[in-house]
Amino acid sequence: MFNNSKRFILAAAAVAVTAFATPSWADNGLMTIIVNDPSNPYWLTEGQVAQKAAEKLGYSAKVSAHKGDTNTESQLIDTAITNKSKAIILDPANADGSIGSVKKAIAANIPVFVINAELNQSGLAKAQLVSNNAQGAAVGAMEWVKQVGDNASYVELVGPPSDNNAATRANGFETVLTQYPDLKQVGKEVANWDRTQGFNKMQSLLQANPTIKGVISGNDEMALGAIAALKEAGKLNQIKVGGFDGSPDAVDAVKAGTLAYTVMQPVAQFAQKAVEQADSFLKTGKTGAASEKQLFDCVLITKENADKFVSPFVLSE
Repeated sequence: MFNNSKRFILAAAAVAVTAFATPSWADNGLMTIIVNDPSNPYWLTEGQVAQKAAEKLGYSAKVSAHKGDTNTESQLIDTAITNKSKAIILDPANADGSIGSVKKAIAANIPVFVINAELNQSGLAKAQLVSNNAQGAAVGAMEWVKQVGDNASYVELVGPPSDNNAATRANGFETVLTQYPDLKQVGKEVANWDRTQGFNKMQSLLQANPTIKGVISGNDEMALGAIAALKEAGKLNQIKVGGFDGSPDAVDAVKAGTLAYTVMQPVAQFAQKAVEQADSFLKTGKTGAASEKQLFDCVLITKENADKFVSPFVLSE
């Protein structure tokens, strides 16, 4: 496990998350970066940071997106193989469903470095660099109780079942919240990390449970959708909403007082670190890490420290 730092340089140049021509200055070959959906600022930052880090190390970098579809992911892996990529940085579409694509890359002698979402099989990727979701969920849930209180009914919005992060966060919330017998979960819906689905599911949950006092969400996009639904219903000042990711929109909502808190994932840090480990492996045969799976601690963001949010998913000390 790497010692997590809250401070490092993020040169977030505006880049398109699509294929582009190989720069003539890139001597070390192509590094392929595959993210989920760049319409979400979390995955946009993930691709931008990895691309910048690869270019700084002398690689050309192609960033593309599977948008959660394993067939698209498989095609992107095929393209990476055809393009003779030196390494692949992959945010998997599915904990189980992405294993076949990773095996294809390995068969082509291309090392794979997994970020953000885990594979359900170890020993394939040279490294898996992920947020410490259990730690982040516990931190978030404790803050949620602090703001909502220990005697309330509440609902939860969760991510897709195919993503291990969704279950890890939900389990982390449960571990904390079940310690308070007067907290009652009265509804739980899958909203697939999506703001529009968060809005729609929140409307249904609120209609069925009009007296809730809190909403705990597995990510910021679902939380922001819930906030919009609560605002439309005229209940935003009565119900606390907690998020997870630390996206720029969520931090703005924390500053505005509409979101109780968010838990920032250090995606900018581990996206950069994955590229550095890929470079090390290509040059020395070793990543420099003590283990395949590496956890990076999350950071709670409230009104008290939101002003330290200096760039996407980066807090100053």
